[in-house]
Amino acid sequence: MLGFLLRLLPFWVREPLLIAVGSVLGVRIMYLAVRDHDRVAAGLGVVFLVFTAIRVYAVIRALRARRNPSPTASADGAAVDAAPQPQPQPQAGTGPRPSPDTPEKEHNAWGQAVAAVAVFGALAAALWAAPRFMPSDDNAPQAASCSGGAHEELPKAYKDTPQPVTGEELCKALNRPDLAKLLGTPGETATTASSTNNTAPLTDGKVAQPETEVTFDTYTVNVSATYNELTTDQYVKLMKFGDEKDIKTLTVLGRPAVLSSDHTMKLEINLGSGGSGGPVEQGPLARTLSVALDRNDRGGYCEITVWSTSGALPNDSALLNIAEKVLPRIPERPVR
Repeated sequence: MLGFLLRLLPFWVREPLLIAVGSVLGVRIMYLAVRDHDRVAAGLGVVFLVFTAIRVYAVIRALRARRNPSPTASADGAAVDAAPQPQPQPQAGTGPRPSPDTPEKEHNAWGQAVAAVAVFGALAAALWAAPRFMPSDDNAPQAASCSGGAHEELPKAYKDTPQPVTGEELCKALNRPDLAKLLGTPGETATTASSTNNTAPLTDGKVAQPETEVTFDTYTVNVSATYNELTTDQYVKLMKFGDEKDIKTLTVLGRPAVLSSDHTMKLEINLGSGGSGGPVEQGPLARTLSVALDRNDRGGYCEITVWSTSGALPNDSALLNIAEKVLPRIPERPVR
């Protein structure tokens, strides 16, 4: 049906249309073939380009035939009778009639060709650009975004703390497009991202402790800021009394910091008829980087913790890289 309709079109409309469609499809298919290293697509693209080259050659021959008419070929390549036709005699008082091969018809043919190329070229450009501006129909998972908590009322501890960061601000600082790359898993996408404006435990709600957590298939990253009076040196001494392992002091962005390892807690909750849960068990090992909230270490710290359900941990360089991206988004603690 399509071929029949194409044959009904005039030569100077049909051929530019085939050239426009063939060139756009050929170039597009070749681009995809090179990008995806697909030999079958490359062969199909070559077929379209060869087809287009043949049509261009046919149009060039037709144009030459119109400029230099011969007794054996017409503008569309069909044979015509070369026998001379009787010419009408001009009558007195009238001017010469225009011959069939006047430049006006030549301009009409060129106008048809240019118009067809312009119209179908615009359609081809629209089809080419549509995937970039139209929403994608693929099923690729979208990265989790931070839940909005702008209207959440902050606890009193946040009002009493100079320039505290909120959980939402921490989430935006942590949930970066390159976070998976920083963790060493660039192909993964964040599945969940959450934040809270908590207060530190055992402080009667007087110490602000905002927190955020971003989860991937491999790793989970938790970042919190604790606005207490504990210095890094005091914190290291407390670690030595606890179960922390592999303690290592260092400096991050000019601030005192310490690396440590400890096990997470594993809690199972049964949502069945009884609603009871199992005992608290030891979870997988986690690696934590604690950095002072200011260069002079006047108290308070930011903790970046990474763990995985498999127990695997990234290199310490991943924690340092995350800290270098997140810490500039947390205001340093002002002088009191």
